[in-house]
Amino acid sequence: MMSKQPSSYYKIAEAIDYLHNNFKQQPSLAEIASSVHLSPFHFQRMFSDWAGVSPKKFMQFLSVEYAKDRLKNHRESLLETALQTGLSGPSRLHDLFVTIEGMTPGQYKQAGLQLVINYYLYPTVFGEVLIASTLRGVCHVGFVATLEEGVELLAAKFQQAQLQHESDALQQAALKVFQHDWSAPYTPNTKVKLHLKGTDFQLKVWQALLSIPVASLATYGQLATSIGTPKASRAVGTAISNNPVAFLIPCHRVIRATGHFGEYRWGSTRKSAMIGWEAAQHYG
Repeated sequence: MMSKQPSSYYKIAEAIDYLHNNFKQQPSLAEIASSVHLSPFHFQRMFSDWAGVSPKKFMQFLSVEYAKDRLKNHRESLLETALQTGLSGPSRLHDLFVTIEGMTPGQYKQAGLQLVINYYLYPTVFGEVLIASTLRGVCHVGFVATLEEGVELLAAKFQQAQLQHESDALQQAALKVFQHDWSAPYTPNTKVKLHLKGTDFQLKVWQALLSIPVASLATYGQLATSIGTPKASRAVGTAISNNPVAFLIPCHRVIRATGHFGEYRWGSTRKSAMIGWEAAQHYG
């Protein structure tokens, strides 16, 4: 199933764009399918295979009303909810099996000097993603159009590092998160290790993002309050926009207080796809 999903994502993304632009008109299945140049039967089957629910059901997860309901239900107990969630099943939290280690001040300042970084391009349900790793953990996850684009971005970030095109076990462990492969019993060996370049404040924000449960949403203000800086929403937003690890650190779960999803480093359509897909896996 996973082998079919990455290629399907781009058609799904076109459909999501269409739904955002025409949501108020409540378009029919035939109209949505026509917008991506597919027959209703083919589109319904492809969409349901990708999302696990029908296009109509998925459209509900993309609505402002759905977002407002999730924000309201988790407004006062975001972190408490995270702590009370079990260790297995589809609602397992990222913070139970993702650990963050900051790079040393020297590595931070010297742009990765003496670091050896492996990188590889993988297909996922949200398109191709470049995953890069040091000996200590995954240091970068980003959606790219081509391998060349990904390597260029990685080289700009770690100008002094030695880059080598190679897949490894750390990357493979991270890839399982995209596969929603959380049904196996939790063990220390299933942890995804991250080795990140960031300031103390950024690392604190990224760690807080891991406490937002799967299929839940939070506002910038809620996240700022959860780390003890309620007046720092703007700074929190900046730290979120600099998240170097797409999806594993779930910055896509932070939205505006109005219920609108807002911008995303890897594209607003992809953010909508992630929010709707997680909701479909959890509630569909």
